[in-house]
Amino acid sequence: MNSCRNKRTIYMAKATSYVSKPADEHGFINWTDEENSTWQKLYSRQLACIENKACDEYAEGLKKLNLPEDRIPQLAEVSEVLLKETGWQCYQVPALIGFGEFFKLLSERKFPVATFIRSTEEFDYLQEPDIFHEIFGHCPLLTNPSFANFTQLYGEIGLNASKEDRVYLARLYWFTIEFGLLNTKDGLRIYGGGIISSPGETLYAMHDTSVIRKELDNAEQLVDVYRTPYRIDIMQPIYFMLNSIKELDKIGKLDLLALVEQAKKLGLHEPMFPPKTKAIAS
Repeated sequence: MNSCRNKRTIYMAKATSYVSKPADEHGFINWTDEENSTWQKLYSRQLACIENKACDEYAEGLKKLNLPEDRIPQLAEVSEVLLKETGWQCYQVPALIGFGEFFKLLSERKFPVATFIRSTEEFDYLQEPDIFHEIFGHCPLLTNPSFANFTQLYGEIGLNASKEDRVYLARLYWFTIEFGLLNTKDGLRIYGGGIISSPGETLYAMHDTSVIRKELDNAEQLVDVYRTPYRIDIMQPIYFMLNSIKELDKIGKLDLLALVEQAKKLGLHEPMFPPKTKAIAS
């Protein structure tokens, strides 16, 4: 199996080898030929990979964005479409940002985009979310009202949550916006950006027989999401499925923080993966 994937760390600031490229006074970023070539290769590879696997709403959003295939899009180009469709826009940030800023931006319908693209050496293996992950993986669905509204609501709730509660909320983001699946009348489909932007995770999430795929349809199942540990550096052993993107509207109407309290009382599930090994200094 192709094991290459993007590894996303949800709004946790830490050291990174990448630096976002600055925009000029007009908001224009001068990408190099090599960087544009990397985008082109990533775009063409993943577009072929997600055919008949990404959900219809994603495909519709991708068509609306009309992203260039041969170069990295300017944020203003993407924002113009998002603003028209759902009132969202792209917002340039450093490579990684902290909890508070992440939630604040989402609450204001500003989607954080780090303006760097992976190096050739990390073409198939990247821990930080780069511009390809953010634009190709997430922005098409931000044209969809249900997805757009849920993402803003998530930001509003997280902005006022405690530090402990944010850890639980991170699991909701992970298992929906990043790694969510749909169980549609036409079969299994992908909507999570962490899967859509990764060829390895796309094939794995759709076809691997060892994967557990659980329904996410009510409050009890949402508590299950909160109680499910995950690791960012492995293929996911478990995914949660909605029946449609519109079900995010129903999830958004639940008392998400009250359900966090239920999850705290019940405790976390046993992880379905081994602990991460730590290097021993010699």
